Amino acid sequence: MKPRARTSIAAIATAAAVGGTGAFLLPAASARTAINTLTFTSVQQSTVNFSRMVGAAQDKDVDEAGKVLGYDVLRFSFDPATNTASIGVTVDLKGGFLYGVMHESGGPVIRGKVTGGTGAFTGASGTITAKSLNQNDTKTAVTITYRS
Repeated sequence: MKPRARTSIAAIATAAAVGGTGAFLLPAASARTAINTLTFTSVQQSTVNFSRMVGAAQDKDVDEAGKVLGYDVLRFSFDPATNTASIGVTVDLKGGFLYGVMHESGGPVIRGKVTGGTGAFTGASGTITAKSLNQNDTKTAVTITYRS
């Protein structure tokens, strides 16, 4: 891909306590948001250039054994003034979509952030890290760490 780029739900629990004259809510002692990590290899399937500065790619996402976990679509735009690319990411996994944004500036690792999602990923936030695994940038190691 040019440029190079490229989950249990945790809910905050609330305990309900009933007093003598009514009900009130207290945070549960164990209430916290779990951190989830997804690790997979993104294998490029198709690319298209919409213009000299804007393009898209569609990838298959697989685990270590080669089992398909989902698919992702990337939309990238290049800014020649800053020599950087902005990459919008949508990952389609069992449970919903996970959204993110990444910025490439020529280094070997591309970093970004999780900006939300649907279904099991509603309200997700976190980080995305991607590193190319081959010279033609068709395989990318991806790690997504998020809370939702």
